[in-house]
Amino acid sequence: MQSLSGSGLPNSHQALLKNQSLLSGRLALLGVASAHLLRELPGTGLAMSEHAGVFHALGQQGAWQACFGYEDPVLANGGSYDTVVVFLPKARAELEMRLALAHSLAAENARLILVGEKKEGIAGAIKQLKAIAPQASKVDSARHCQVWCAEGIRVAQGFRVQDWVTWGSAECAGISVEVAGLPGIFSHDGLDKGTRLLLETLARQPVNAERLLDFACGAGVIGAWIQAWQAENKVSIAGVDGVDVQSQAVICARETYQCNHAAGRIFASDGLAGIDGLWSGVVSNPPFHTGVKTDTSMTEQFLQDVKRHLLPGGELRLVANSFLPYEPLIKRYIGRVERLSEDGRFTVYRAFMG
Repeated sequence: MQSLSGSGLPNSHQALLKNQSLLSGRLALLGVASAHLLRELPGTGLAMSEHAGVFHALGQQGAWQACFGYEDPVLANGGSYDTVVVFLPKARAELEMRLALAHSLAAENARLILVGEKKEGIAGAIKQLKAIAPQASKVDSARHCQVWCAEGIRVAQGFRVQDWVTWGSAECAGISVEVAGLPGIFSHDGLDKGTRLLLETLARQPVNAERLLDFACGAGVIGAWIQAWQAENKVSIAGVDGVDVQSQAVICARETYQCNHAAGRIFASDGLAGIDGLWSGVVSNPPFHTGVKTDTSMTEQFLQDVKRHLLPGGELRLVANSFLPYEPLIKRYIGRVERLSEDGRFTVYRAFMG
């Protein structure tokens, strides 16, 4: 086996490689975080990632069948995979769904492997694993991870992500929209405070645009709400396109738009790298976490790229935690910036392209 030192792979991927003797027959890997893993593996098969950038990289790996998240058409055929590897997702609620997908891909008497980091909660996830595989046992602790294995998995019925979609509502400024949810995407506790503050400014001071782009659109709340507000106030309705990096977000946004009769296209893209087009307004409540760590690099890259997609005089409207250093970044990449609203925790910024 090749040395893993300096490989740059996530700990969970390194732990799997340390135990690659368990990988036999046709492989299905669910939740791949780095395409470099495939180069280290002896076999081929299916590799699924919910991240648009990782999915694109997986598609460059020769004989492997790359899948984007839970709605990829390839998954509709079920599977006959002899070994199915599940990497622990960040959201615990997602693990049950990922295990159900694994079950649907397994051949008769297949082997199921669960790998995850201790700090991400692998110990607490074992109960969920044993609910479908009571025979599962721990086979290794490595790279700050645990590796669990279950033999003799039985074939299950086909997997449909639509069976996991739930619905909630989001209300702001007297306007309510129905919002689709999947594990780890939309909170049925209602709008998060940042999005609410952003929508309140959009009600008081609408963006003057014929077409908008919602960056990091999540479940599509902002676009559906804007159009519902415009309809209620009898003003010209602007289409709102959405873009997000995560498969579940794209699925939910499309469902949300359809339910609320919202107009707009929903794209899957890692940032704006895969997006063409010009908009007269861009709105965003961008994420600032990678796992449990604060990471503003995605938003900084967005601010560098968005100027190529804003028409002259077009507006950027962005909400962020007040402690994040976005004001100087917006000024650097877009131009003069003003604070439209603050509540002590969040700030809504506005800037116009020169």
